[in-house]
Parts: sequence; structure tokens; C-alpha cells
Amino acid sequence: MAIALIVLAAGQGTRMNSDLPKVLHRLGAAPLVAHALAAGRALEPERVIVVAGHGAEAVTKAVARLDPEAEVVLQDQQLGTGHAVAQALPALAGFEGRVIVLYGDTPFIRPETLEALAASPADVTVLGFEAADPGRYGRLVAQGATLERIVEFKDASEAERAITLCNSGVLACDAAVLARLVAGLGNDNAAGEYYLTDVVAAARAEGLSAEIVTCPEAETLGINTRAELARAEALFQARMRAEAQENGVTMTDPATVWFALDTYIGRDVVLGPNIVFGTGVTIESGATIEAFCHLEGCHISRGATIGPFARLRPGAELAEDVHVGNFVEVKNSILGEGVKVGHLTYLGDADIGEGTNIGAGTVTCNYDGVFKHRTTIGANAFIGSDTMLVAPVTVGDGALTASGSVITNDVPPGALALGRAKQVSKPGLATKLFERLRAQKASLKKGA
Repeated sequence: MAIALIVLAAGQGTRMNSDLPKVLHRLGAAPLVAHALAAGRALEPERVIVVAGHGAEAVTKAVARLDPEAEVVLQDQQLGTGHAVAQALPALAGFEGRVIVLYGDTPFIRPETLEALAASPADVTVLGFEAADPGRYGRLVAQGATLERIVEFKDASEAERAITLCNSGVLACDAAVLARLVAGLGNDNAAGEYYLTDVVAAARAEGLSAEIVTCPEAETLGINTRAELARAEALFQARMRAEAQENGVTMTDPATVWFALDTYIGRDVVLGPNIVFGTGVTIESGATIEAFCHLEGCHISRGATIGPFARLRPGAELAEDVHVGNFVEVKNSILGEGVKVGHLTYLGDADIGEGTNIGAGTVTCNYDGVFKHRTTIGANAFIGSDTMLVAPVTVGDGALTASGSVITNDVPPGALALGRAKQVSKPGLATKLFERLRAQKASLKKGA
């Protein structure tokens, strides 16, 4: 059956006390809404509709970056979840299949749970959970396996509040049925809002079937405050660390390794302490990341060693057996097999051939204040320490630059390039200068 997703991301999140829309606060280095989109995309949906409201411009830009195929629609007034879904339904006109409604601030629902919702034969299927402390959750009123209705806490009787089976808000329904039921929603309730949950009672009144798919309570965790965001981060990191270890990754101090939503690490990778992953990092099997490294938007191949104290920025592509050492930064650069960059170096917008050695203090001077320019270094070259490579510039295969050189012109293959100012030595002048300075210091001390 064809699947469409509606992701509700319009809320302001007033308890976050933030100018940033709630769904753009980060968990695992990615916006909250990215987690919902990633889980939903596992179902390979034909359509994805995101409903934006508060901070719609920022949400729209983020969604375009995270999921370019998703469509964003606007909810001008936040009049409840039913009203939000109503804004999305015109974008699904003509769609024939099952619609799953997700929430942009609920990041932990697993794809397997969504698959169970999609596979349910009922006309309307709601995701529920047994709550340890039901609190102010909506309650699922059921007769056996049949879901009769959903009651919001503020509208529930004492008997209904005693129910521990609670509503996550996530719902699956045939597209045509959902459109008809949502169109009939009213707002005769304590909040004066159009509740999506009321579609269950409407469906039952029409003789349609409704059932519950359950999941662990932890999957339904919503983020409403900074404290909840911090707790969610701890939960997310714990899951990612456990998953990495199960998949064959060694971590010397797991509690100090921080993963992103999309971090991918192969078997037999060794991670030292105090490593931070931004989004977009892939590490092949057998690589080693030493302590105190920050990686983002990069690819590291088999046998590579990174760090300690290294930073890999977006666009860094490292081939097999590359070594990037301490206090090295690599950005938008391709390092060929066996390249060695030991320490204290910046490589930006560069292509480095296999077997090349980059000396300490090397800088690719890639930015002229307006444009970025590339540096190309061939295979098996040797770049002396403290070389400044002023891009655009090319150093050929097997070439060598002398330490302390400023390279502004291309270097042919096999050539030695020197770009130093001429050294001048003045015999005895250092002694005279020191004597003069010491005498001046003594005079000042005496005058004081």
C-alpha cells in the first residue's frame, strides 16, 4: 500500500523559552524534525507533507535541507492537531493509500513501529503506550481490541483518567477516510481546538474499525522543555553508544563519545575518549579516531588514523591509510591513499595525491576575501614544514617545497620550490642590542 506522511511541526513550544521553533532544537546534532523525517522515510513514502506554523520560514528552510522532496504547508493559526492535518490534506488530493501522522517534536519512534501502523488492517489505527505515570496524556478508551475513542486529559472523567493506556498522538488512516473525518471535526471542548484524536469516535460512529498498536513509552517521548531536551539527548546518546558497541566498535570511554543522528561507523573502528560527531560522518572498518577529535560531514576510509585533537569539516574525504594528526584541520579536501598530515596544519579546498607528506605548519591559503580557490598537490610529493600554498596553485608529482616557503606559482613534477626571503646575518649585533636593552631596563628600574 502507498504511504504518505504528515509531520506536524507548527507549534511554538512556549515552554522552551526560545525564539527558535521547537522542532529546530537539536538532538544528536540534528533538528528534532529530522528524527521524525528519518523514521518516516524508512517506510519509503510516496509523499511527505510537513505542516509549519511558528517560525515557518526557518522550518521550511530546514526541511528543504533535510528532505528536499518533502512539501511544506502553512498553518496560519494554531487551532489544534486536527486543524493542522486539515491544512496538509489538500496537498494529498488524489493520493490513494495510507496516511501516517507524525510529530516533529517526537524523535524516538522506530521505523518498525511505523511499519506496524502501516500494516494495520483497521480503518483508523492509533499508536498507544502503557504509561508509568499517565499524567496529562490523552487516554485510549477501548473495548477489548477495539478502540472506542480518545479522551484528552482535560476533558476526561475520573474513571477515564484512571486508564494507563495513553495516546502518543501518532495515527494511521486511509487518506480518503482521514479527509472525510477531519472535515467533520468540531471544537466543542475545553481548549476550543480541533482535536485529531476525535477522528476515532467519528470513525466508530460510522461503523469503521479502529485499533491500537502499542510501543514502549520511551518511543513516544515528546520534547516540550529544555530539561526534556537534555534528557532526550542522554537517552539518544546511550542508544547510539550501545548500538555502536553491538556493531563491533571499540570505545575506550563510551560516555565521552557524542554521536549524531546519521553517524555511520564500521566494524573494528576504535574511538578514543572525548570525540564529537556532527552530522554526515561515515567511518569505514578498521579506522582509528584518537582522543579529542571533532568530525562533521566527512568520510574516513579503512586503516586511517585521525587525531588526537584533529578537526575534519564538511567535504573532507580521506582514502585508506591516511594519517591526520594533532591540531590538523581538513575542510572540503580529498586526501589520497597513504597521505600523512602530522600536525599543526590547515588543508582547505585541496586535492592531495597518494603517498604525499604534508609538513607541520602547512597552510593552503584558499580564501582571498571573496572567492575560495583550490590547491592541488600530486602523488608522493613532500611539502616542507611551514609552507604557505597560495591558491590557486598546483604542486606536481614527486615535487618538494622547502620549509618556510610561500608558494604562489605552480611547481612542476619532481621540482624543488623555494619561496623564502633572503637571510641576512649581522655579526655581533644581537649582543649589542641585548646590552642596550638591559641598560635601558636598569635605568627605568632605578628611576622608579
